[in-house]
Amino acid sequence: MTPKIGVYVCHCGTNIAGKVDVKATAETAKKLPGVVVSRDYMFMCSEPGQELIQKDIREHNLDRVVVCACSPLMHEKTFRRACSRAGLNQYLMQMVNIREQCSWVTEDKVQATDKAQALVAGGVGKACFLRPINEREVSVSQNVLVVGGGIAGIQAALQCADAGFHVYLVERKQSIGGHMAMFDKTFPTLDCAACILTPKMVTVGQHPNITLMINSEVAEVGGYVGNLKVKVRRKASYVDHSKCNGCGICMEKCPGKATNEFEQGHGNRKAIYTMFPQAVPNKPIIDKAACRYFTTGKCGVCEKFCKNNAIDFKQEERLEEIEVGAVVLATGHQVYDGAKVTRYGLGKLPNVISALEFERMVNAGGFTKGEIKLADGSHPKAVGIIHCTGSRDSNHMVHCSSVCCMYSMKFAHLIREHSGAEVYNFYIDLRCVGKGYEEFYNRMLEEGVHFIRGKVAEVSNDARDPSEEGKLIARVEDTLAGVVRRIPLDMVILANGISAQPDADDVGRLFGVSRNAGGFFIEQHPKLNPFGTPNGSVFIAGTCAGPKDIPNAVSQGAAAAAGAMTVLRQGKVLLESTAARVNTDLCSGCRTCLDICPYRAISFDEELKQARVDETMCRGCGTCVAACPSGAIEGRHFTDEQIASEIEGLMRTLGA
Repeated sequence: MTPKIGVYVCHCGTNIAGKVDVKATAETAKKLPGVVVSRDYMFMCSEPGQELIQKDIREHNLDRVVVCACSPLMHEKTFRRACSRAGLNQYLMQMVNIREQCSWVTEDKVQATDKAQALVAGGVGKACFLRPINEREVSVSQNVLVVGGGIAGIQAALQCADAGFHVYLVERKQSIGGHMAMFDKTFPTLDCAACILTPKMVTVGQHPNITLMINSEVAEVGGYVGNLKVKVRRKASYVDHSKCNGCGICMEKCPGKATNEFEQGHGNRKAIYTMFPQAVPNKPIIDKAACRYFTTGKCGVCEKFCKNNAIDFKQEERLEEIEVGAVVLATGHQVYDGAKVTRYGLGKLPNVISALEFERMVNAGGFTKGEIKLADGSHPKAVGIIHCTGSRDSNHMVHCSSVCCMYSMKFAHLIREHSGAEVYNFYIDLRCVGKGYEEFYNRMLEEGVHFIRGKVAEVSNDARDPSEEGKLIARVEDTLAGVVRRIPLDMVILANGISAQPDADDVGRLFGVSRNAGGFFIEQHPKLNPFGTPNGSVFIAGTCAGPKDIPNAVSQGAAAAAGAMTVLRQGKVLLESTAARVNTDLCSGCRTCLDICPYRAISFDEELKQARVDETMCRGCGTCVAACPSGAIEGRHFTDEQIASEIEGLMRTLGA
């Protein structure tokens, strides 16, 4: 029986109608097979637009609906619900994207209209063969996984834990705290970073609803929305934390040393160590590469002095499986390597340092105990701060790193406060857009900080007269004065930008989250859902989603926690029934599908010698459908018949 199809073309204001002749497109659709009604409307997603569709379903007994509007990501659920309210199975609605895939990418209006009409014909062709599908309801695990223990992850974990949910907080390093733990002060209020961060860290470590898994990484992710099975790789710390009381005698007596990463390579730490004095948990781990017991087999000093017998050299890495209903990814960022901007001389010229090196230098607990010193131990009289090191540069990172202007001004204040030195801020543009940020800039002007608008061409030690001997020379075009200047400095601080973590691709694949060109995780919608992802159980927070300051990272952490708790509080979740299914008459038992399924949703029935699909784990990606050599696997809602009919309608309209 020929289906009765209704076609609805949206103007979307001028987003679509500005390029596509929507009225002509709706008229053309009336001539397509099975179409009994075709309309255009200004905003189809509005309540009147939805009511129009529901009215037609009832009056014309429509059994298929084709909505030609924006991306299904935006409003597919909206129109599915509208169809359901009118008594039509929601999977008998087909969306055609004539905004992002047509009007927004086609300049010529005639071509845009022709393309829209072809896309509509393809959508109608597929709609003819749509079949009703029922959703399945499954329970949701009441645990949350937070990946990353920086300030965004800490906030997300505490929000969920305080609401009564159990949280697994996974951190790859010895302690939580992230980059914020390295800072001296925070802008624009100049609060002590440790003073506001440490209480939150301690609360995490002591919270009864938080299981803190340090020195650990996520190894595997399986399961489905609301019931994710996650394997966490617990690396060997060689210290039994259930016995250790954090007394620190082992670290005091340890003869082994390694470069101190927390202090940015300045000085050494012990082979058995905590990252910093306020670390949480305040219990050490052993660096196997630096430990003399592992490298020579002749030490064991820490074991001899430990009264609680907490040292365990036989400890091994293990996989621990947990089940969670939602995940918050807060994996943070890495600071861009300023040495890659070779003209500034980081690593080659003495007294050219990175932003984090200065943070640790000016910190009372850092490698100089808060004293601003040059390599020879003297104090600088002139300091230059180069903004946008690596940022807003087509040769490095094209994006703005958001925080560099403000932390550069914070540095300027600290330099003036600690040493009274002259400070030069070399900037491209000043971007002071947060609460109190512009006021902080004005305060720096009052404090006598020099601002020079221009990109520094190079930093060198090429002295041209006796006054420049032993100095670093910054050569810069002062674009406001219209001159090229040579400014002698004692110290240069590079305001490094924020870049994505090097393993962001791997983490993204584990959790089904995409990355942008810069490597940062992509949100479901940058404005309407900036913390959600297309994977309904996974949320993102902090700088893993893009550069941001501490207040915005905390806000996004709280928002991601709210999203995770929303999933858990529902208790149950509806799973789309677009899972693949196996035609047992055609399955040859070759097992090709088992190896290529990214969600491990396919198993093999040894008795019947055939593949089986776990519909709760399958996400309908279609990989197995394409790979099956026997054509035995079919993707619901994307059958060969439906796709072939869609292509036929598309090509017929294009005249191919």
